[in-house]
Amino acid sequence: MKLEIKQEVLMEHLNYVIRGISTKNLRPILNCIKFSLTEEGLYLMSTDNEIAIKTFIDKKQINKIENLGEIVISGRYIFEIIRKLPHEIINLEEVIGSKLYITTKNSSFTLNCNNAEEFPDLELEYSKKPIILNQRVFKTIINQTAFATSTGESRPVLTGINFKINGNIMECTATDSYRLATKTITLPEAINENINIIIPTKNLNELVKLLTEEEDNMEIHIFANKVIFKFNQITMLTRLINGTYPDTSKLIPNEFELEMVVKLSDFYNAIDRASLLTNESDKNTIKLESNGNTVVISSNIPEIGNVEETITVNKNNDKDIKIAFSSKFMLDSLRVLESEEMQLLFNGELKPIIIKNPESDDLKQLILPIRTY
Repeated sequence: MKLEIKQEVLMEHLNYVIRGISTKNLRPILNCIKFSLTEEGLYLMSTDNEIAIKTFIDKKQINKIENLGEIVISGRYIFEIIRKLPHEIINLEEVIGSKLYITTKNSSFTLNCNNAEEFPDLELEYSKKPIILNQRVFKTIINQTAFATSTGESRPVLTGINFKINGNIMECTATDSYRLATKTITLPEAINENINIIIPTKNLNELVKLLTEEEDNMEIHIFANKVIFKFNQITMLTRLINGTYPDTSKLIPNEFELEMVVKLSDFYNAIDRASLLTNESDKNTIKLESNGNTVVISSNIPEIGNVEETITVNKNNDKDIKIAFSSKFMLDSLRVLESEEMQLLFNGELKPIIIKNPESDDLKQLILPIRTY
């Protein structure tokens, strides 16, 4: 393998594939990046067996191709070397003795290569009818649900996001048993079969970092044990979580005893200030108490002090509520709401609080209250 390529072109694609390796892996080959130079261009590949990333540099972006071939090289070292080289032409050449020679006008490095035959088959196959979805829409789905995922390993299914597709409706749900976020969107085309899968949230968070803010589409190829995302010049595979996701469809009721509408920024700022006098030992508890159209949000740490915040809300009836909840969970929920106003729905002080945009049902969130007596 021998080629000449601009530093910034190679670096852009190394930034993609570096996310597919793990330095904690016990198999050294899984800490590597595979370079495959063909007549079409240069493919870069990485995997840690949970995710796999493949990216392609077209021959039009390569200054010179002399010899085709493939090499496998330590991911972290090649990444750091290329990152710190100046923006100029880089020569990459495999030399005798399974070594990669990296040279520029003033620098030269030699890296040992690994056996290319030991690099895993990435299984990057494609289905005949993938789901086509806007990249920005998919980013929004993950950003508005991922925060509610469990970080504990005691229930592995809760460490992922549940994707359900029925016809042209896709519902994405995340929960850690104390809070829940569910996002519903309409797909451009209906899917023939019902889909019910769990994708690890940590893998989706890595995928989101690769997506653009443009209106470009992505392809989603779903298989029995994996999902493959294809967009721009990137292909990413993620394994699925085995297991049955809990049925959350009945957790959000259709009727409520009390509804409040409030300006999102006012409510967020009040919760944010009240959270200053909370601590993790009591679950970051704050209290909300309504009296007519006035709501008092309060918290205290006995040995330090207390805080009260007053805001004005619009209610749908004369009932009042007194309820406690985690300020951390509430702030996490409010950060992903994309609206001027927000709606709080209550069915008593011991039933879950529902949070949503008053003008849309596509995103619904649930937070369990905290007993304070």
